[in-house]
Amino acid sequence: MHLLRVQVPDFRGLKDIDITFEKDFVPNIFPLGSQNGGGKSTLLQLIFVLLHCSVDDDKKLFLQNFIQGFKVGEGEDKKNLAIIDIWNGEKIVQIIFFVCKDSFLKKSDSLNVKIKNTEDITFYPVTQFKVMEKQISDLESVNNSLTLSSDRLDQIKNIEDNQQRFATAQREFRFIQQLVSNSRVSALISVVNSTKNVSIKEIQTFQDEIKHRLEEVESNLKNLKTTYGSYEEVWEKIVEYLTEKNMTYICNYSSEKISNDQQNEALLCHLNNIDRKETNDFLNILSDKIFLAAPSTQVFLFLDRYTRELLFKSHSQTNEHYFDKIHKAKSQLKGFFTYDFMVVDLLIEAFKAARDKDFKEAIETGKYGNSYQTLVNELRFLLSCKTINIDKDLSAVTLKLEKNGETIELYPGDLSHGELKRLSIYIWIKSRNIEDAIVLMDEVEIAFHPDWQDQIISDLQEWGPSNQYILATHSYALCEALTPAHVKEIEPKLLKQQSNITNES
Repeated sequence: MHLLRVQVPDFRGLKDIDITFEKDFVPNIFPLGSQNGGGKSTLLQLIFVLLHCSVDDDKKLFLQNFIQGFKVGEGEDKKNLAIIDIWNGEKIVQIIFFVCKDSFLKKSDSLNVKIKNTEDITFYPVTQFKVMEKQISDLESVNNSLTLSSDRLDQIKNIEDNQQRFATAQREFRFIQQLVSNSRVSALISVVNSTKNVSIKEIQTFQDEIKHRLEEVESNLKNLKTTYGSYEEVWEKIVEYLTEKNMTYICNYSSEKISNDQQNEALLCHLNNIDRKETNDFLNILSDKIFLAAPSTQVFLFLDRYTRELLFKSHSQTNEHYFDKIHKAKSQLKGFFTYDFMVVDLLIEAFKAARDKDFKEAIETGKYGNSYQTLVNELRFLLSCKTINIDKDLSAVTLKLEKNGETIELYPGDLSHGELKRLSIYIWIKSRNIEDAIVLMDEVEIAFHPDWQDQIISDLQEWGPSNQYILATHSYALCEALTPAHVKEIEPKLLKQQSNITNES
């Protein structure tokens, strides 16, 4: 996969963005420069969430957070959010992401023919499906519980011993009270508890109350399923229309900045130069081939507003909560990575994978492979002759330095900030098997000496040569490691006198 071009007409601080990334350039690495406040981070995050989150319902909340407040203008039906051109190895596929109102659908003649009531032509049903599915599931659960409880009361009637019948019925009555909450049931339970006895007639009274509640539940369930069915029928016709036009519905979202409760506009995408039967497969493959790496102190616009604001709170617990949210986001967004100082989990995972690969090779060929030793050697070279390995119990890593014939035990704190960061990037690319991917990296140069800012270009080429890298940066050293044509800039531009990265002549 290769990102060829991205256009963003007007989103947050991004205005009239139009950047091309040539697929034949070697290396396949493009610095993206601007002065502070130019929107580099916003652009990378926008590309990431659009391509990574659009096809998975569990990830769409991040998209809704990101574009909250993006409005279609008065008197308009739709507005383009971004246009992204992708080279998939065979052809250029253009993806137009746009937002729209219900009026966008209502203007369709074919939908007006299929759906007689124009008020039903709306994106509203899809926002209600999950709510209604939960309500239906809850009512069905109550229905089943009431039916089972009534059956158990029939069994209790057959208990001849009064004391045993009372004890068994008392437990059942407490359960019934949770399902049939009314004054009559409460009064009956009080009488039973005070007399320490329960008659067949009283049990029958409880069953009558259960019957009334069952009738109420079944009526509500029937009405809810009817409403759900009518919504579903309309939505199927809308989806059929969108599919015919090679458009894909992604999600509803709130165009209001304050609240996300009212999801009154919809995000869709339209694909050009691809058969509609291939659309879903293409978007799913693309989702797995897009990655974002950034400092953990970055403001991630795909987190909810409350979480983003925590970063600017002074209380230590709120900051801890913010980083907990980032950790949770990383578990949900498999393509998202932060430059953690010591990615122990990833290191352990890499060692285990190498060990398992060697063992598999031993089973298949009778000889152990050398994947584990190769990893150890690569890490040793990466850390300038410091040796990193895994503990016997596979729960931690050890660091050692051979110096003047002596082995010195090291701790993560003995490594520099730059060494830890370089290690984390290497192990992330290797452990995630990132290949033939679009890798977006924000401020990769932080903590690197200018020599290492230059070195990271060749590092990335070596660690993932089939990938395309787009590096949002303020570093002249990093930009000057490539040709001027590799460097892309957005306003306000990253200028330097006599620099080969300036676009001025």
